[in-house]
Amino acid sequence: MQNNLTKKSLGTRQIAVIGMLSAITMVLGSTGLGFIPLPMAKATIMHIPVIIGSIIEGPVVGATIGLIFGLFSIFQNMTNPSLLSFAFINPLVSVLPRVLVGITAYYGYSLFSKKNTTLSVGLGAAVGSLTNTFGVLTMIYVLYAAQYASAKGIDPGTTAKVIYGIALTNGVPEAIVAVLIVTPIAVAIKRVLNK
Repeated sequence: MQNNLTKKSLGTRQIAVIGMLSAITMVLGSTGLGFIPLPMAKATIMHIPVIIGSIIEGPVVGATIGLIFGLFSIFQNMTNPSLLSFAFINPLVSVLPRVLVGITAYYGYSLFSKKNTTLSVGLGAAVGSLTNTFGVLTMIYVLYAAQYASAKGIDPGTTAKVIYGIALTNGVPEAIVAVLIVTPIAVAIKRVLNK
């Protein structure tokens, strides 16, 4: 009974990973280093520590890092407001999708983890990244379509087209960047840990 209980609780390594990767996310967000300028948009890499934590230590660790990322996003939007801060101070927009990143990245990874580590890590990174992009934008659309249209100065009838256009133009490059960054890091860590 005690053995099962210890397996479900977080160990020292998992807590250290949560702290370290959450701190990296906050540094990326507060310094602006978490954004990579691309020709058509800015790709974010702030969700990458969530994905790495999830693939290395499992969905609970990933979801916890995602929770801290989401709470930091609320804090940032309250202390340094932007055009869309009205949406990002809502936990359904800024926290829920980020928690889901940690869960979906792990299960995307675990689909092929016994066959090919590199492929499975890349798949987990892509799934986690797309969860972030589509999750955040879908929640903005569902909860704030009219306010979004007003803030952006667009016709309310085109809100879905604009939001999901952004999801494609940002989401695909972000997923590619996530795969390129996460794969070598997570594969190397897994080899060191013999996982």
